[in-house]
Amino acid sequence: MDETVAEYIRRTVLKMPRNEIKMMLQKWGFLSEAQLQTLNFHQIKDNISQDVVQLCEVNSADIKQAAVLDIIYNHIYQHKRMWSVYQMKKPGEELEYFDITDFKKKFKGRLRSALKNVTITFKEYEDNEIWIRVAWGTPYKKPNQYKPSYVVYHSQTPYVFISASVLKSNLPLLCQALIVASNYHDIREMELRSHSLNSLQDIVFKRYSQNFQTYSPKPPQGRNAEAESADLRIVQENKSEKERIHRLNWEVFGDGPQPKLEFAQYMLETMFKRDPKMDVLDKKEPFRCLVKFSSPHLLESLKSLAPAGMADAPLSPLLTCIPQKARNYFKIREKKGFFPGSFVSP
Repeated sequence: MDETVAEYIRRTVLKMPRNEIKMMLQKWGFLSEAQLQTLNFHQIKDNISQDVVQLCEVNSADIKQAAVLDIIYNHIYQHKRMWSVYQMKKPGEELEYFDITDFKKKFKGRLRSALKNVTITFKEYEDNEIWIRVAWGTPYKKPNQYKPSYVVYHSQTPYVFISASVLKSNLPLLCQALIVASNYHDIREMELRSHSLNSLQDIVFKRYSQNFQTYSPKPPQGRNAEAESADLRIVQENKSEKERIHRLNWEVFGDGPQPKLEFAQYMLETMFKRDPKMDVLDKKEPFRCLVKFSSPHLLESLKSLAPAGMADAPLSPLLTCIPQKARNYFKIREKKGFFPGSFVSP
């Protein structure tokens, strides 16, 4: 077994929590159950990793087997990576028969025609989910296994989730291989990013309904009969306002858990509103700008604005349009004077 393969397997094992190493090795399936029984999983991880490498040497492991183990780790700990959503487009909406063998052949052929030193590994999961790992090299250097790109593609859908390596110059090659292999003709980044791959999938596959939070302001304390009467009116007004906020928040966010989204951006195009009598603006050109949102939990943050009294209810479409814009990325056409704008790459 090559020394670089042995070292990569050792480092991959060292990343795993000790109580999960056996489970991941079983999912890997490269070592037999009898070989796994010889491992002492109660010793320090460095010794475990050395023992795993020795067993892999017996089985003559190569970089493809090592890459599969790496995919298994990243599939379980997918939140350790930042994921971006891409949407592909083709003329017509008809579904085509998907052949996984043909997809792999076209994907590898397209990448290797542009770059020979590249390691490509596939692993299939449930729900037609295909994980692709690409380790990039150069015309003169072998692939760097420690800075790969990961792609999650759901067959029969136009959505691709990519966690790119630091070598962003290879991203166009990756996107080109995807559209060729899946028989699409265009691919665009949707400007939605998160460490939670499941949340991004929930958004684009419409697998969630949003939640709302309650808001219970404390009524003022009365000191006499007249003040108590005023207090009752205030309490009633607060109750009505609270119910109005709850209803509007529910209409916008629904009654389910929020998917975890950390970044979104889109182009905004709108017209200034002005008094016709005041000729302040000579030109009638629309105002354009790039709107960016970022937060550890963006949709939860937006959801809590109105109940917390930080924004009026209902929230502006500028804030509530993000999931809808994401799902209809290619269908949106900008209208003059329409605030929300469309998702585009900057």
